[in-house]
Parts: sequence; C-alpha cells; structure tokens
Amino acid sequence: MAAQGVHYASRRLFPQFPAIVGHSGVGALPDGKIVFFGGTRPPYGTMAEKAIILKEYAAYITPVPEGVDPELAAALPASALTSLLPLKYGAKLEPGQTVHIQGATGVSGQLAVQIAKLLGAGRIVSTGREDSVLRVLPDLGANAVIDLKQADAAVSEGYLRESGEGYDVILDFLWGHPTELLFKVLTPTMAGFAKHRTRYVQVGQAAGPAITFLAEALRTSGLELTGAGDVSPDVVAEAMKQIWAWVRERKLRMDIEKMYLREIAEAWNRKTSGKRIVIVP
Repeated sequence: MAAQGVHYASRRLFPQFPAIVGHSGVGALPDGKIVFFGGTRPPYGTMAEKAIILKEYAAYITPVPEGVDPELAAALPASALTSLLPLKYGAKLEPGQTVHIQGATGVSGQLAVQIAKLLGAGRIVSTGREDSVLRVLPDLGANAVIDLKQADAAVSEGYLRESGEGYDVILDFLWGHPTELLFKVLTPTMAGFAKHRTRYVQVGQAAGPAITFLAEALRTSGLELTGAGDVSPDVVAEAMKQIWAWVRERKLRMDIEKMYLREIAEAWNRKTSGKRIVIVP
C-alpha cells in the first residue's frame, strides 16, 4: 500500500522512486551484535543487504535475545506493537475486561488475541473470514469467534450476543462494512445516558477505507474513538522489552515463511493468509 501511494504514510516513506522498500528488520551491527531495528531514510529501506537507521529511531534498535530465531524476530515485534501499544497504553485495558478483536484472522489480529489474553482480558471476542484461522483462534485465547462471511443479520446477531454486558475495548483491523454493522449494534435504540464505556481503537482498514457513521452512534453509545497512534513514543522501549520477554517465554505464536532476497519479485506478489513472509539475504 505504501509503495502504491495509497497508504497515509506513503509520501513520507517514499517521497521519490526508485526506492528500496522495507522499514524494519533484523540485522548485525558493525560489532556483530544481532538487533531488531526500524527507521530508514528514504530512498533507502530494509529489503537490502545493508540499511542505514536514523538516530531518532534509536529506541527501536534492541538486541535480539539469545535463542530467539532471527526470522521470527524480524516479523513478530512490529506486528505485536500494533496490539500491545493501543491495548496497554492507549485504551489502558484492565484485567477482567472484555476485548473485541475486529479482524483477528490476520497476522496482527492473531497476535492481538494472544496479547489481550496475556494482559489479563476476561473475555475475548474475535472476528474474521479465513476458515483455517478461525478454527485456531480459541487455541490462541479467543472465547468467541464470529465468522464475517455470514449474512449481515447473522454477523450483527453475533456482535450483540457475544457483547455480554458490553465491550470494554475494541481493536479494529478492518474498518469498512463489518465495522458499520458493529457500530449499529452498539448504538442504543432509545434516548438516554450511555450505560457502558467502550474504548474503540482504529488500527487498519483491510475491509475498506471509508464507512457511513451516524452521529447517534456517539451520543448515547458510550463509544470513545481513537487511533492506534494515540500513545506516547516514550513507551516503545518498555513495550519492546515486554514483547521480547514473551517471545523468550514462547508465549507468542506467529507463522512465517522464509524467502531469499533474490526471490523478492515472487515474494512481493505472493498472497498469504495468516502468516508473514520474511526476506533474508
């Protein structure tokens, strides 16, 4: 999306072409230390044998713990941050609360289910479309799974049924039509004061970039809307430390496929479901 110019960060990441794509990875410092890193200066990216990292991204350069597979280390932290930062530092999830993961069959969504569980969520409701992944979500920590391939009425019924006394935090990787249905379910049909506070965090737009959002969905629903970037960059180092601890303890799972840099043309066009492709030299 970024390279095609349709991502909100496209102009910052790729102000000119040709350019090397990639924004994070795992590499060796001049002293041989293996580190995870992110933050390159355009037009130089990370899908190359060498990468130059800006000083402002020094907090993202962290040693890969001994015993952790470098390929897994290249893929997992960045995806895990998209869940840990908004759940813990943005929405400030509290133990025992109910979390709704909208779009849990993607790589980041699967990690979101695991991280919500590790943070003490009392109930986790997950949604998605990929049958093979929907079946394993309960093993990752989901208490309920809603198949978004169903008719709208069935999806809405599932949203309502699984909400219980109300969703405390919603982490949304989809946007688009599924989220339109979700907001309608959360909107009270009678006037009055909000009965439940729901912290909604917008992360991705896999189901579309725009929705129809009625004003009444905010007035009495208790919805509080924010984005995944509504956190302080000062917490990144602490969050990375927590992610590495979970990786060492094998508490986070992610499927990866390794492909070589010489295969980048094939990898670029490869369609994957529920896993990440990792490019290695």
